[in-house]
Amino acid sequence: MSKAVILLSGGLDSTTVLAIAKSLGYDCYELSFDYGQKQRSA
Repeated sequence: MSKAVILLSGGLDSTTVLAIAKSLGYDCYELSFDYGQKQRSA
């Protein structure tokens, strides 16, 4: 199984990329960073 690292921002684009990769059979690893942005999820 192929592997993919997906950088997640929590937005629609990165979430869609994750869904597409999973639907194509990739073994996905998600990565996100907390860099103190103003608009962050609680």
